[in-house]
Order: sequence, then structure tokens, then C-alpha cells
Amino acid sequence: MDIKKGQKWNANESGCFITEVFNPKNSNLNWLSLAEMELFGVSSSPELCFKKEEVLIFNLKEEVIVYIDDMQYTLNHYDVLYIPIDTPFWIEQKEEDEAWLYLYRATGEVKYDVWHSKWSEMKKNKERIRYLNKKEVYLMFDVAEKANKFMAGYTFYESETRAWPPHNHTDQEECYSFIEGSGAMAVYEKDDEMTFVKSVEIGDHITIPLMTYHPVFSHEEPLCFIWCIAGERYWVGDKNKDFMDAK
Repeated sequence: MDIKKGQKWNANESGCFITEVFNPKNSNLNWLSLAEMELFGVSSSPELCFKKEEVLIFNLKEEVIVYIDDMQYTLNHYDVLYIPIDTPFWIEQKEEDEAWLYLYRATGEVKYDVWHSKWSEMKKNKERIRYLNKKEVYLMFDVAEKANKFMAGYTFYESETRAWPPHNHTDQEECYSFIEGSGAMAVYEKDDEMTFVKSVEIGDHITIPLMTYHPVFSHEEPLCFIWCIAGERYWVGDKNKDFMDAK
């Protein structure tokens, strides 16, 4: 028998950190959860599997590989990968860099197919882009893709821009995750009873419960955020044309 040497390990020296950011137990949401994953150097995650939860992975930094059964998916910067409920997967980074990923989860009952949404393709696909006043919305995971509750994408603001008019959702809850620039955001049910108005910057996540308005404001620099919806599957601008016309 080949006798191997023991090794010393410390969690502070790990190449993989997974942090649960929020879930329905602490966020005032019903279906949506979020975890962050960081990979340092040549490293890999443990195998993960979420029972009755589908997963959307957003890759925000260096290239990673996601392994699902006998398949592997290479995720580049801003790529998105949908993983069905009850599906084991693990993530590997092969370069001496830092990988940064957001893992959104939403409850579901039906097991659909894996879907890889490539930013290099989506950012040039006019059918996936919605042009609003001083902002652009990219539908990275849309109604054309099969899922239980998920829709998601990116919104890019120019500098000194605000969401107008504010809107809410009767059947969708949402999270905004800020990944470029800085600005401010409000979440409230009524104009005279705003729950908060706060500055937001890279790394901040704002949960948006049902029936709450959620305008975003950029300042001197452009900003970008991920919007991730759990609920009925439609984008508000496609359902309500007045939204596109700022009415």
C-alpha cells in the first residue's frame, strides 16, 4: 500500500469561499436566494446540489468551468448558466486568478434543461436588448428559456440617470446586484412611506419584495446591475409598453 503524507490545512487558506447572502428566511422574499462564490488560484468548489431549487450562475470575473454530469461548460466574463432543480454540479478555476460568481436560487418543481447564455453573443443580439432612456437592458435569461420562476439580465445606466417612472411587480420578487459603478436606490410601497434610500456600490444586493417600487439612480459615473426575478415569467417592458415610453 502506498502510504501518503498528512497535510496541514486552514480554512483561511482555502481556494474556495461560499457565502450565503440571503434567502427567504431573512430577506422578506418568498422564493429567491443568493450565494456568492470566490475561487482563488487553481481551485475548485465542492459538489453542490439544491433540492427543489433551480440555480442561475453569473460569472463576474475570470473564466471558470462548471461540471454537470458528463458535460462541462466554460463560463467567461458575464456569462450566465441555468442549472435545473436537483442537479449536482461543481465549479473549477484553472488559472492563477480570482473568480467571482453569484449563485441565485429559486424554488421549483419541474426539472428543465441546462442553459448557457453567452455574453459575447447576447450583447450583440438586438432581440435580447431593450433600449430605454439613457439605459440598456440585456435579457440574459428570458421567457424563451425553460424555467420554473427565473428571469434575469443586466441593466446598464449612463451617468446621471434615474429609473422613471418607478414601477412595482404584483407577481414577481426581485434582487438587484450592483457590479459596476455606484449610485443610489429606493425601495418602498408608497411615496410617503419609503422604506429606505441608500447609496449602492459594487458588491451590494438589494431585495425587492412584491408590490414595492424600486427606482435606481446613477451619479457621476455609469453603473450596471444584475436584475434577477423569481415569479411569473415576463419582463415588465415587454408586457407594458407604457414602461418603455416612460409613462
